[in-house]
Amino acid sequence: MSSLSTGSTSAAEPAALGGSPRRRGRGLAHGLVDDLGEKIRSQQLRPGDKLPTESAIMQAYGVSRTVVREALSKLQAGGLVETHHGIGTFVLQPRAAGMFRLEGSDIATTVDVLAVLELRISLETESAGLAATRRNEEQLLAMRAALDDFQRNVAEAGDTVAPDFRFHLQIAQATGNPYFADIMSHLGTTIIPRTRISAIRTHDRRGEYLSRVNREHEEIYAAIARQDPESARAAMRIHLTNSRERLRLAQEAAQREAQTPASGGGTAT
Repeated sequence: MSSLSTGSTSAAEPAALGGSPRRRGRGLAHGLVDDLGEKIRSQQLRPGDKLPTESAIMQAYGVSRTVVREALSKLQAGGLVETHHGIGTFVLQPRAAGMFRLEGSDIATTVDVLAVLELRISLETESAGLAATRRNEEQLLAMRAALDDFQRNVAEAGDTVAPDFRFHLQIAQATGNPYFADIMSHLGTTIIPRTRISAIRTHDRRGEYLSRVNREHEEIYAAIARQDPESARAAMRIHLTNSRERLRLAQEAAQREAQTPASGGGTAT
């Protein structure tokens, strides 16, 4: 397999990706994640490098756009890449383990949180699209205020749950359909995963984790601000899918640890 280009302003050539996803029995998306993940970990793709376009990856691996998007979402949830809508997907600096870890007592609760996230992906993806076409300037200002409060509280180690929920609720209200907001209000702040589980174990990693969450929020906000419904739906889906994937990986690690208590350790998500 030929080597990949490594400049931060250029993407790898499609032919350089080569081959097809490995371990097809585990699913095409898993195989694509394995292959691209190995290239990132082996420094064939370095921090700052831009990945090829979705179409180029589809051509190189012979897979559908849905498979490519699922794989990129998993890579983003795993902290290996970050997507900027309209620009591309870029390789991130490797991060140390220890940001996310679940105790055995969190597993049952996590199952419930994952179920709620599945509901939110369906509900809030469409909510974001409608908000992009129907929002008014006052509602946009309210979303901006929520994000500003979130970022300030990240810096000051304050409460980020309330502004997080407020941002999502403002989007629901901006749909102009009261039922979206009614459902969100009924669910309340418990829809925010970190209110339900003691997941962030290392305090000095808290800011990095929350800043990443807010970057995803900013992508949603930017699409709604420019009244781009398709990008708003995509950004919301990526945000919530990343949350689900982070929790799923942490849950699997906690289950393995519960089965082999002497092994210790956890999984970064």
